[in-house]
Amino acid sequence: MEKFTKLSGIAAPMPIRNVDTDMIIPKQFLKTIKRTGLGKNLFDEMRYTPDGKEIPDFVLNKPQYRKAQILVAGDNFGCGSSREHAPWALADFGIRCIISTSFADIFYNNCFKNGILPIKVSKEDVAKLMDDAERGSNAVVSVDLEAQEIRGPDGGCIKFEVDAFRKHCLLNGLDDIGLTLQKKSSMDDFETKNKLSQPWLWN
Repeated sequence: MEKFTKLSGIAAPMPIRNVDTDMIIPKQFLKTIKRTGLGKNLFDEMRYTPDGKEIPDFVLNKPQYRKAQILVAGDNFGCGSSREHAPWALADFGIRCIISTSFADIFYNNCFKNGILPIKVSKEDVAKLMDDAERGSNAVVSVDLEAQEIRGPDGGCIKFEVDAFRKHCLLNGLDDIGLTLQKKSSMDDFETKNKLSQPWLWN
């Protein structure tokens, strides 16, 4: 998993409450088990007409937000079903950070496991960042995970909290597999000893 240390990028405003995982990646795109290729279908029913044409007014279709790496979102982002395809689609599009007042628990956990930093801040801070994001291509927001700080285009600083273990995993690019592989030498030692003490189990 790609490490998350510092990020400076365009922030896209999405002031919609209760954005659920079916809005993020509709059910017809859940057939794949690959984490790549879903970015083109991110927010599919909001981005495209039924015949596949882009909807110009949707935020990620606007020229200034096509390369957004940060979403400033409304309350309760990621609610609905527990599909992990939702953070896969966001990451494949290029979104590395989502800022909101609140997230659905399963979606929140899935973000950390897929290299996305979900940040919870106050309604007042979201309102300020939403206003910053409305500046389009000038809406460059910087996120420093080590310092736990968000800086807007005017240099204002917002502090945020994050669980220490999740922070460690993101800073070091550790997903569940990576965490397991950190114990590889211990597992190898166990297998070696086990083969010697109980060789009949390995025949």
